[in-house]
Amino acid sequence: MLQIETWKRVLIWLTVVVGLLLALPNGFYSRVESHNDAVQAIERSGGVATPEQEADVARWPGILPSGLVNLGLDLRGGAHLLAEVKVDDVYAARMQALWPEVRDALRPLRAEIGTIRLQQGPDDELRVRISEPAGMAQAIEIVRGLARPIQTFSGLGGTDIEAIPDGDTIIVRLSEDEKRATDERTMAQSLEIVRRRIDEAGTREPTIQRQGNDRILIQVPGIGSAAELKELIGTTAQLTFNPVVSTTGDENAAPGVGNVLLPSIDEPGRYYIIERAPVVTGECLVDAQPAFDQNGEPAVNFRFNTTCARKFGDYTAENIGQPFAIVLDDEVVSAPTIQSHIPGGSGIITGRFSVEESTQLAVLLRAGALPAELTFLEERTIGPELGQDSIDAGKTATAVAFIAVLGFMVLAYGRFGMYANIALIINVGLIFGLLSLIGATLTLPGIAGIVLTVGMAVDANVLIFERIKEELRTARGPARAIELGYEKALSAIIDANITTFITAVILFMMGSGPVRGFAITLGLGIITSVFTAIFVTRLLVVMWFERKRPKTIKVTWLLRVVKDDTSFDFFKRARLWLGISAVMVVVGFASFALQGLNFGIDFRGGTTIRTESSQPVDIGVYRGAIDALELGDISITEVFDPTFGPDQNVSMIRIQAQDGAEAVTPETIEAVEAALQTAVTDIRFTAVESVGPKVSGELIQTAAIAVMLAIGAVLVYIWLRFEWQFALGAVAALVHDVVLTIGVFSELQIKFDLAIIAALLTIVGYSLNDTVVVFDRVRENLRKHKKKPLAEVMNISINETLSRTFITSLTTLLALIALYVLGGDVIRGFVFAMIWGVIVGTYSSIFVASTVLLWLGVKRDWSKPDANAGTQFANVDA
Repeated sequence: MLQIETWKRVLIWLTVVVGLLLALPNGFYSRVESHNDAVQAIERSGGVATPEQEADVARWPGILPSGLVNLGLDLRGGAHLLAEVKVDDVYAARMQALWPEVRDALRPLRAEIGTIRLQQGPDDELRVRISEPAGMAQAIEIVRGLARPIQTFSGLGGTDIEAIPDGDTIIVRLSEDEKRATDERTMAQSLEIVRRRIDEAGTREPTIQRQGNDRILIQVPGIGSAAELKELIGTTAQLTFNPVVSTTGDENAAPGVGNVLLPSIDEPGRYYIIERAPVVTGECLVDAQPAFDQNGEPAVNFRFNTTCARKFGDYTAENIGQPFAIVLDDEVVSAPTIQSHIPGGSGIITGRFSVEESTQLAVLLRAGALPAELTFLEERTIGPELGQDSIDAGKTATAVAFIAVLGFMVLAYGRFGMYANIALIINVGLIFGLLSLIGATLTLPGIAGIVLTVGMAVDANVLIFERIKEELRTARGPARAIELGYEKALSAIIDANITTFITAVILFMMGSGPVRGFAITLGLGIITSVFTAIFVTRLLVVMWFERKRPKTIKVTWLLRVVKDDTSFDFFKRARLWLGISAVMVVVGFASFALQGLNFGIDFRGGTTIRTESSQPVDIGVYRGAIDALELGDISITEVFDPTFGPDQNVSMIRIQAQDGAEAVTPETIEAVEAALQTAVTDIRFTAVESVGPKVSGELIQTAAIAVMLAIGAVLVYIWLRFEWQFALGAVAALVHDVVLTIGVFSELQIKFDLAIIAALLTIVGYSLNDTVVVFDRVRENLRKHKKKPLAEVMNISINETLSRTFITSLTTLLALIALYVLGGDVIRGFVFAMIWGVIVGTYSSIFVASTVLLWLGVKRDWSKPDANAGTQFANVDA
């Protein structure tokens, strides 16, 4: 019976209402954003609100959800950095700090071990030579006694250092367990300090995440540039107090083992030789505030915690009359002489500071010292103007895609198409509701994922509607036809969407930044599409049917893409189709071998600057302005983009990293911008991207692994759900599609960047979606037509699903074409790859995957192989 229990109806509508309520704030974005900012500001101030904040809070009802989808940098503008934490630096610092402790522990044994001298060695080792090797055993025992237990579960039972004799030298190093524990502490501390520094600046919704073992991803919307962000977080603010050995005016003076030569900030040309091991460090600070010294000059007051205050007090008591250095970031701020015992752990840092510099220094010191140096491997600056253009282009493209798809569905399926459209609108609302719920970030590839969902969300409904049309021909009545349509389409819907979801999961696991955002959108879109097709659309149809009780129903309306009861022989020229595919694959390989791909900044490394101007782009003028800087290979291309209007002339300037550096320096970028500003007075720099060669090389490797993992996972899934012959047929189609896509990018020299990898994996998912639908029908018909030859069964299956194949492809292409024409140049390459992928994916599911399956043969009774498989393929051209 065609019925749905009351509790299920309530649950379905409740899910829809909750999802749409969660999405509602995004329809009033600026109002809700002001409300949220005001609420956070009031919480930070301890509940005290200004009249303006109270007005902003009142702009949105408190009883409604207020979660928003965060806008990515490419939509809002801002800065992106990928920083690598030099965790090895911490090992060296630990060894330097250990030397005074080892020296003091060994001094009582001088009669047995002789003199004690520090030797040069690797940074992560402490080498101590004794003049009497006979006392080595005692010395080793004493040094090992300095070891402390590791305070982590992974290192439980171990100690932090190990001491090894080497002739007359004691080698002290961190144990492997302690190195792992130190790495974890270093990363956790670096993340917290970066977060504190950015929070001190009052930025909105920063993204600060650990990436891999030793990297931090930092994205801050609304900030002016990556250089500004680097200035805020790149300063280490490492404050130490070190004993002074001597002073000199020679910058090349040899400091001696265990010492270091540092310049003075206040006195140019003056250098201090200080002991490398500090008395106390800035990590002991509990407070730092801007102040003024006794002469009225800007300074910074500081205060130590109890432990370091006692240590600092003891040192000053024992070294009255001796100078000590206050060192900030490897420069001596001042080197006062200790006049008396300094108890309490308070002090003042004086120097040639401005008020702004003393305030910024106090902020950095309060945030804490970074435990290790940060190296910036990747940086991007997205101007707010470019972000607004992207938002406007994305809105227009989405609206046009929506209208095109909605209109197509009504023309194709009439009343049923309207129900599918209602479900489609609910589907998009649910996507935004889920994105708001998890606090996801929406980027341009994410918008592409939504538009792609708009095109593909109708697929499940098309499968159902086409199946209902088939069941109506059996004259079992409309109620039974609708019921069977949903039942028999379920298997194909589940299999097709799971294979696409697998690629989304792999993309999320392997990708980063915008690619991961695209994967989230695609994955959530698959879930909501299946829910709305199976439950929402069915409920709408059931409610209509219960009210009208029609004797007959008509699924098709004005538009019929493929006539009913087609009987094309797709295998009559099977060798021709395989031959065409083989030629295209060879051409693709040849193009790739001869001229390669036009790798974008993500894969080649370097810096790309995006410019806009009211004057036409003159590449000769641009190049002439930059050539004087002697920066090597520079690529300048004009971007033709009608979405920016006739007065917006866009260019992309790519600069290689210099002298093997990880990225182009900020000074070089500033020099290029200044040179261009001189040549073209009204030029604007809307985006800057820098990627180091280390990151770009890893991206290529990661991308290749992602594609192979996706194909491998799909192979296993289809093998488990069908048979190995089906899996090989599907994989052959996937490889065919990926190779042809790479080939067309190589032949046309379209920029190949990280977003194209997202497109490739989506092509894999789309092609699988199509192939699995055909294979699902083949499996069903093999059970139904046990006596018919395999080629005939496969022809029947492809013909029965042909209407669905073309309608799904057309709706997806409608959405993608709208995005290609109206979506802007930022994602045009991505969308082109998708359009090409839909075309070749549709072709391969019919002519490649099915032909390979026919050639391999399948089990006819699902207990033994088909003995006539090879013969059937051999005779298809006869």
